[in-house]
Amino acid sequence: MKNVFVMDHPLIQHKLTLIRDKHTGSKEFREAVKELAMLMGYEATRNLPLEEIEIETPLCKTKTKVLAGRKLGIVPILRAGLGMVDGMLNLIPAAKVGHIGLYRDPETLEPVEYYCKLPADVHERDLIVLDPMLATGGSAKAAIQFIKDKGATSIKFMCLIASPEGIKVISEAHPDVEIYVAAIDERLNDHAYIVPGLGDAGDRLFGTK
Repeated sequence: MKNVFVMDHPLIQHKLTLIRDKHTGSKEFREAVKELAMLMGYEATRNLPLEEIEIETPLCKTKTKVLAGRKLGIVPILRAGLGMVDGMLNLIPAAKVGHIGLYRDPETLEPVEYYCKLPADVHERDLIVLDPMLATGGSAKAAIQFIKDKGATSIKFMCLIASPEGIKVISEAHPDVEIYVAAIDERLNDHAYIVPGLGDAGDRLFGTK
């Protein structure tokens, strides 16, 4: 799919192996997720526009480039998306951070927004939505739609591991959203976990069960 970018850089793949390993503890898992987000952020921001300005070095005046155009924002999907925020902020410290939280209605099984706090100028920003796992795609699909409903028009989605099913859901529901992923795994199992995956990213980040 033309809107899906799989990142096969050796450092990304090495750190991905670390977070897949069930013997990796929460501290090491958090550190690797943070580092992965920063490494993947290089690719997700590759097409940011530049403009030329004139500065003065210790030797002479010269023309050089700086970021131009729209401002940036990152939006983690609670709670697992929080693990990717610091890595992205290391890369783009001036970015504003929004948050979106969802839960699944036990009767309708539809995602329901319980928290959404975005920058006031969200319509002027390029947003990158963060979630380590893209499984069924239901939550990410809903989160992106909620963010669009708040006025956002430029959105990318970044995750560490995705299922083919989740990729299909996002691509069909939001064909305008580019997806950045470190690995697309085999499938979902009967409990909607990605196989081989890494288990529950939130539990592994925060040491809960």
